[in-house]
Amino acid sequence: MVLAKKTLDQLKISPGERVRLAEHDPAWLPDKVRKLPPDARKTLGKELLRASREGLAQAQELLYADDRWSLLVVFQAMDAAGKDSTIKHVMSGVNPQGCSVTSFKQPSAQDLDHNFLWRTWKAVPARGQIGIFNRSHYEEVLVVKVHPELLDAQRIPDVKVNKAFWQRRYDDINDFESHLARNGTKILKFFLNVSKDEQRQRFLDRIEDPAKHWKFSQADLVERELWNDYQQAYQDAIAATSTAAAPWYVIPADRKWAMRAVVADIITTTIQGMDLHYPTLSAADEKRLADAKVALTAQG
Repeated sequence: MVLAKKTLDQLKISPGERVRLAEHDPAWLPDKVRKLPPDARKTLGKELLRASREGLAQAQELLYADDRWSLLVVFQAMDAAGKDSTIKHVMSGVNPQGCSVTSFKQPSAQDLDHNFLWRTWKAVPARGQIGIFNRSHYEEVLVVKVHPELLDAQRIPDVKVNKAFWQRRYDDINDFESHLARNGTKILKFFLNVSKDEQRQRFLDRIEDPAKHWKFSQADLVERELWNDYQQAYQDAIAATSTAAAPWYVIPADRKWAMRAVVADIITTTIQGMDLHYPTLSAADEKRLADAKVALTAQG
């Protein structure tokens, strides 16, 4: 069971497309799903997630065996949108040896001694691997754009923080991702689009549940006050960096079950469409296998 391509295309941002997040419903569902009773919707979503996870496990094995391509999956979102839980649920069926998750937090002193893409380069997945970025290089045109004072720590000579500065950063990101794509890294970028009301409720849930207290920080409230600034920063970044080689998907995040199902489907169908093949054996290798079979059979 997979979502129709035309359905997924509704969530994909085309190169050069103007982005207005207010026009993207965080509670969106495909028309056929929306018409179902609520319980039936969740059941369908869970079934799609299960099927996609099974398909993803098989696709990952082929990606590893083919050993020519890698897949980089980027997750960005406002706080409490569900990045961690989506990664957990979607990737739970894959072989850990073929998948890595990198969480980009506040840059270290060593990170700040290098250009803003340096720490990202170190985490790019190897051939045959799936790399997950929980936050990413995009923090440099999101958090840093909302808080330009953070640039002071980067010590960039003669820096002038203006429109041209941010455009150069978008260009650097596009060049970086284009280079990866030309050299065999398929890239998917997901913005998990949660509404402000839903974020508020999830913060309250964290406060009311002792087991979730560790997830809540007073800094979350400070950043929430800058909601409009972040929405603008996301709009600008997504519009400037959604390319054919590295597209952005704006994923409705108010319904976690739907968000996970859609993300799983996109990742799985992307790998399945990468023209992957199991290695073919040479005549000499086939003879060695035949000889090995004869030797093992004789031992039995």
